[in-house]
Amino acid sequence: MTRHSTVAGREIVFTNSYGSRVVHRFGATILDWSYEPGPGDPHPALSGRDDYEAFEIADGLVYTQFHHQVDVPDVAVSLVLDFEHGRSLAVVSTIEDRARVRHTFLPGLIEGLATSGTEPAPTAALLGRRVRWTYGDGSRYEHVHVEPNANSWRCVSGPSAGLTGTDECTTYELRPEIYVLAAREKAAPSASVTIADHRDLAALRAYGAVFGLDRTGAQPTQHTFGAAGELLGHTATTV
Repeated sequence: MTRHSTVAGREIVFTNSYGSRVVHRFGATILDWSYEPGPGDPHPALSGRDDYEAFEIADGLVYTQFHHQVDVPDVAVSLVLDFEHGRSLAVVSTIEDRARVRHTFLPGLIEGLATSGTEPAPTAALLGRRVRWTYGDGSRYEHVHVEPNANSWRCVSGPSAGLTGTDECTTYELRPEIYVLAAREKAAPSASVTIADHRDLAALRAYGAVFGLDRTGAQPTQHTFGAAGELLGHTATTV
């Protein structure tokens, strides 16, 4: 998975599952956006400008990440654009009551492109799959999807070596063996969104972002990460 300029210089418009129209104008590193709510959408009309990162996951499939630092600083967006199938998926991360992060999943249709394939949807395809991920800082974690909406992890090496936990986790399938994993910590206002490419089980790839409050509990903060993984096997699960 590599940094890619597919969206730079383009205006991309999609209509999400609320019927709301969302416009993104991508510069080289800056994004101008506007949100026009559809009927029944509880969100107000908004617009803003943010820094963004964009990465190519597969041919015609691009992941973009940005944090609304000025207009709505408690919100970050993980946006996947599938130009091959004319579809989008926005995962909106929102800090609620300074206590936890909520994820909202909004599939959409990209204007001007033919629609094909299936809409991104929740899946239990990773249930029982045990994976070891090595992150950019050298830390290594093992993950197991022990239930359809739960992910257990163990830090094998790195500053948090020996720590374990189980987080709430929602998984969406974008394309066969390409997934969005949205994990939410129970005890802290922090959550992650990971785009995981499982097409080659011997050389998994992932990219994502962690969003939540900083260590002082005062300021929203986001950092992105990359990881390489390998499938270790499968484990017994519950459903």
